[in-house]
Amino acid sequence: MTYAIVYSSKTGNTRLLAETIRDTLPAADCLYFGAPDDAALRADRIYVGFWTDKGTCDADTAAFLARVTTQEVFLFGTAGFGGAPEYFDKILSAARRNLPEGAAVCGSYMCQGKMPMAVRARYEQMEDSPRRQMMLDNFDAALSHPDEAALSRLQDAVQNQ
Repeated sequence: MTYAIVYSSKTGNTRLLAETIRDTLPAADCLYFGAPDDAALRADRIYVGFWTDKGTCDADTAAFLARVTTQEVFLFGTAGFGGAPEYFDKILSAARRNLPEGAAVCGSYMCQGKMPMAVRARYEQMEDSPRRQMMLDNFDAALSHPDEAALSRLQDAVQNQ
């Protein structure tokens, strides 16, 4: 079975996931690796990675997903806020809505990813409150993500689909 890995990565987090998938699968079967491009549509299965933008995939990924036809799709992504599987499921569900009706999703994976320092600076400017502190704590916790445990879980998800 041929495959392609398509990803959009603003901070490098999703690129790291894409590289992990590439290192997990047989290299000879890979038809495409890179940014969203119609060349990936020649593969039997497409691993589609994204960064989270307003609770769903980024616009480039959304446009690519709309062009999928008969390929199997494995969605993967990163989000600055993490920890709650329900939150990740909500993001994945929103991303799936970009696929044409009848598209086959064969698997998915989400994990937390670090955010740019400009985000922390914006949080620091907020009025002191429990919400501000929670956002700062989450930012600091995300700095080491995706970590080795997250990458290992991704490998398991890819191998067990």
